[in-house]
Amino acid sequence: MIDFDRVREYVAELGLVVLKQDEEEQMLVVEDEPQGIKSLMIDCEAPIVVLEQLIIVLPELKLKTLERLLQINRELVHGAFVLNENSTQVLFRDTLQLENLDLNELKGSINALSLGLAEHAGELIAFANGDV
Repeated sequence: MIDFDRVREYVAELGLVVLKQDEEEQMLVVEDEPQGIKSLMIDCEAPIVVLEQLIIVLPELKLKTLERLLQINRELVHGAFVLNENSTQVLFRDTLQLENLDLNELKGSINALSLGLAEHAGELIAFANGDV
């Protein structure tokens, strides 16, 4: 529970809005809409913390989309764009070590998501529209 309390403190320091908090599951859902952070799940699963956010729903899975997502992943500072189990959604996902987690590391991961969304918004929208 100490790790979860520390994560909650970091979330407060970062000024994120807590939409949902589950003490038993040690999970938060947060947002910072101006930064593109919307329903970001922060799940403390010792020994790691998992950050995950739905980015887009894919109308169909195309090889070009997958290829470009892998190329975009190479540019991300933290985390990656991944597919869900059914390959119908693109999610941002990052995992960090709870034992060594500090405010800067959590902030860096969230900033990487925000930056990735800003830099690739046009392409992500095209993927969602089935254009790529």
